[in-house]
Amino acid sequence: MTETATQTAIAEEDLLRADLYDFLSALLAGPADQDLLSRTAALNGDDSDLGQAVGTLARVAKATNGKAVESEFNALFIGLGRGELMPFASYYLTGFLNEKPLASLRADMAGLRITRAPNVYEPEDNIASLLEMMAGMIRGRFGEPAPVSKQKDFFFRHIAPWAEHFFSDLEAAQNSVFYAPVGTVGKAFMAIETQAFRMGAE
Repeated sequence: MTETATQTAIAEEDLLRADLYDFLSALLAGPADQDLLSRTAALNGDDSDLGQAVGTLARVAKATNGKAVESEFNALFIGLGRGELMPFASYYLTGFLNEKPLASLRADMAGLRITRAPNVYEPEDNIASLLEMMAGMIRGRFGEPAPVSKQKDFFFRHIAPWAEHFFSDLEAAQNSVFYAPVGTVGKAFMAIETQAFRMGAE
């Protein structure tokens, strides 16, 4: 199937879900550059919890710059030795890096034909990587678009057990300014996904 044909087979609401997964992944994979900040500043929200969070994020993006965001990202996720937060499933679920949740993820990645990018050195259970995988499953980057049942299994195995906790921590982190509303957006989106999957396909 061609890429165009694959895209037309995906419902518009699922493409919007994939866009939000990709957007959050891009914000959390590294410091936002000016292009990403400009696109973030241009977003519009609505009256929903998620929409209000997006609106707040857009306003903060308009008031900041790439240098400030890079400094904030480094304080949150890199730091001297380590950052304020450790955005890894293994750490949140066990208190240590490279533990059983990572091994479980790697097994599932193999089954889904998802391979680690050669230029990425962090463990695959980083929040940015997991969100990117969800977007890829929805869009069909690893073959055919994954059915909702597979998306649900992956979400509840690797994201739901800890992501809302991580986004709450990001929202409240001492060094969060730009990333505080990123946390709010992520937390609201995770809640929506959790509810939708529970109400949807088994």
